[in-house]
Amino acid sequence: MTTDTTTPTPATDRFVRIPRRLDVDRLAPRFSAAMGQLDAAAAADSERAGVDPALRELVRLRASQVNGCAYCVDLHSTAATEAGVDLQRLLALPVWRESGFFTAAERAALELAEAVARVSAAEVPAAVVEGLVAEVGEEAAAAVVALVVTVVAWNGIGATARGWSPARRG
Repeated sequence: MTTDTTTPTPATDRFVRIPRRLDVDRLAPRFSAAMGQLDAAAAADSERAGVDPALRELVRLRASQVNGCAYCVDLHSTAATEAGVDLQRLLALPVWRESGFFTAAERAALELAEAVARVSAAEVPAAVVEGLVAEVGEEAAAAVVALVVTVVAWNGIGATARGWSPARRG
């Protein structure tokens, strides 16, 4: 992984170096490995429960947007595209409530993703969980919860440590 995040600046058309704060992978290797195992378990359970790969990446991406993790936003926007999410839906994700581009199941999962990502500001309402269960069933809802909790943990690491940087493409 690279150590610099690049962002264009209007004045220079150059990219700004965003420095790494902590190399969590190197400094806390058991923790880092455990996070990888947690992520793999959440992904495996979502596959077993029949959660659509596009839905999986949309909830991971939306939680990452809410939490401000540049690396995870890059990673999951790329993965969402690979899972078949088109550019229009990808760009509309921050305003999903106001667009008609998302299914009822996606909307329920995105509602949960945002509620969990913002759990420090307010509790996750029972109606949000119930709405997701109504749309996708209990097993898939539990798998979506696992995906969101895992990506929120990754977001906490990424936004705090900035240990990984998005790769500049194009």
